[in-house]
Amino acid sequence: MKRPLLHRRWPELAESLPYLPLGDGPTPVRPLAGLGCRGALWVKDESGYGRGGWGGNKVRKLEWLLPEARLRGARTILTVGGIGTNWGLAAALYARPLGLDVALGLIDHPVDEHVRAQLRRLRASGATLHFLHTRTRLVLTAPWLFARHTHGLTPPYFLPAGGSSALGTLGYVECALELAGQVADGLLPEPGWIVTAVGSGGTAAGLALGLRLAGLRTRVLGVVVNDTLRLDGATLARLAGRSLALLRERGAHVTGAGLNASDVVVEYGWLGAGYAHPTAEGAVALARAQDQAGLELEQTYTAKAFAALLELDAAGRFAGEPVVFLNTFGPR
Repeated sequence: MKRPLLHRRWPELAESLPYLPLGDGPTPVRPLAGLGCRGALWVKDESGYGRGGWGGNKVRKLEWLLPEARLRGARTILTVGGIGTNWGLAAALYARPLGLDVALGLIDHPVDEHVRAQLRRLRASGATLHFLHTRTRLVLTAPWLFARHTHGLTPPYFLPAGGSSALGTLGYVECALELAGQVADGLLPEPGWIVTAVGSGGTAAGLALGLRLAGLRTRVLGVVVNDTLRLDGATLARLAGRSLALLRERGAHVTGAGLNASDVVVEYGWLGAGYAHPTAEGAVALARAQDQAGLELEQTYTAKAFAALLELDAAGRFAGEPVVFLNTFGPR
């Protein structure tokens, strides 16, 4: 079985922090030429990560969350998301082979062909779907959802949107350690920045913590694509801090690695009208990524993040330093 880098670095975690490999790494890094950027641009392509029916960044979080659910004796995973949720689909597809039922509380957002396709996949996944329409109704319905999916005296194991808990965030601590190994192997220069979409915060927070644990100076630039959660730099730094505290609670002898809000720079200018609302800038970036770099993106997360990267590069924001774009979209 694949041994995670966190276990290799801190062997004491092997017993206290269970891990279930669901994908094959390291995911590839490659230069993105032909886009006319001022500095060197690379992609770390997470789209192929995951051996099941969905890939991308959600799978790395599930590698830590699902074994914890089994350790706790849970029979059902309860989680939430939008009606086209990549996260909910990944949770359903990877949990059910382990004997875990999945229930999803879903809220409305704009519908396009990608969302329609996701809804078809969600309905075929075997998950129990609760269409609750609004965040307010989701909150008010939460006690009923927990009661409805309790088996005997065993409540469901609740996972926040996107799997962005202290535990789920370790998936992107792992990814950052993997990137550091690729830098050490000479596959790419040490980046000045890594750019990623911020939908629930766990990917950006995990990257920031993992980069510090690896000793890299790389900073995270998170492009906020969700207006339903608080996702400022201080909030993401606190999430990274909770993950660091979890590592220590489980026995890792970690020194240093403290983060502050400046370690995660957050940009809001590419959100548009709100979560899952497409933007003209995103549509242009999606087409450029496909035509000039061979990257498949989508309108909700990755196209907005790539649009931000291109515009910030053109404005000289990265000062000529190498930049890595994290492609988190993993269709099958």
